[in-house]
Amino acid sequence: DNPGKCLYTTVRELVENALDSAESISVLPLVEITIEEVSRARLNTMRGLGDHARVDEQLYHDYESEEARKKRLAKEAKDKQRLEKLAAVKGEAAAAAAAAEAARKAADGKKAGPARGTLFYKVTVKDNGCGMSHADIPNMLGRVLSGTKYGVKQTRGKFGLGAKMALIWSKMTTGLPFSISSALRKQDFRSQYELDIDIHKNAPNVHSSSKLPNPDGWHGAALSLTIEGNWSSYRAKLLKYLRQIAVITPYAQFSFAYVAEDPKSSLKLTFKRRTDVMPPPPKITKHHPSSVDLELVKRLITETKASSLSTFLTREFDQVSKPLAGRLIGELRSGGVSASTDPKQLSSQQVVRLHQLLHEVTAAEPRELLRCQACAVVLV
Repeated sequence: DNPGKCLYTTVRELVENALDSAESISVLPLVEITIEEVSRARLNTMRGLGDHARVDEQLYHDYESEEARKKRLAKEAKDKQRLEKLAAVKGEAAAAAAAAEAARKAADGKKAGPARGTLFYKVTVKDNGCGMSHADIPNMLGRVLSGTKYGVKQTRGKFGLGAKMALIWSKMTTGLPFSISSALRKQDFRSQYELDIDIHKNAPNVHSSSKLPNPDGWHGAALSLTIEGNWSSYRAKLLKYLRQIAVITPYAQFSFAYVAEDPKSSLKLTFKRRTDVMPPPPKITKHHPSSVDLELVKRLITETKASSLSTFLTREFDQVSKPLAGRLIGELRSGGVSASTDPKQLSSQQVVRLHQLLHEVTAAEPRELLRCQACAVVLV
């Protein structure tokens, strides 16, 4: 429940989804990020609310009584005189430093409560990735735990939860739907949706959908949502993240724009691509016995083409040799299991026992880890 952190996390999740999308089709990523300030008046217009004149000023947290106003003005005048004296004695630099420190202390002394609900931002992230099919968009974005990343192939996300949490945060803080524009490769139209997540039913709530012309042949996705946030407190962290992600993905190009209501506070940055060579895509690896959970073991049994337990163990798991598989099966023999038993015929109790054994036995380190260690030794 930290607006600044939620703004940072939203940008990060959407950027990394964009990178995954482009890399999945071996296209050099081009990611455009825009954070736009949204005033309360504009937000009310977006919500369909009109301007409301205050009836009872004292009811509001920003009300300042006449006595409090006099005290504030007197303190400001006193501080100004002190800074003028300091500038005369020690110079302008010392006075500026003192003024900055006083401003910091004043900001720290303010109550956090009144600041909530006053800072809103429209975040848009556009990529040139694989895009989404028109019919799949509602379920892919409007249903929690509908991600397609549950696999062993390495990606920056796994369950598709990060972006969903950002969308839920948008619904919780503004109540506005998010918009998504997407197109597949060689598709002559763009899918355009406005939807949100029905949190209670865990189902998409589609406000509008349409198919628009796609004359330039663009493919990818552009997701836009309005959230409560705090740019000033997380500005440095956000820019640092963008610099870091640009360093570790030199084959990607990032364009960032912060659009403030005051144009003087706006910001534009471009992190240019430094190479046109993308790293090879990660290879799908087998599951190591120590890393599997019970549900994964059940899924592997359901999906395997192996007709015997011995073949299942050696084919589906990393570092499980034929001798080790035989020893594992030996531990299961008391339950009436043999090497030729069809894994799909195992009872639920036998599957649980197999899962326990996989975690209890001593197996060699994963092959990929051993390969990385060998490379490190050579480099040293």
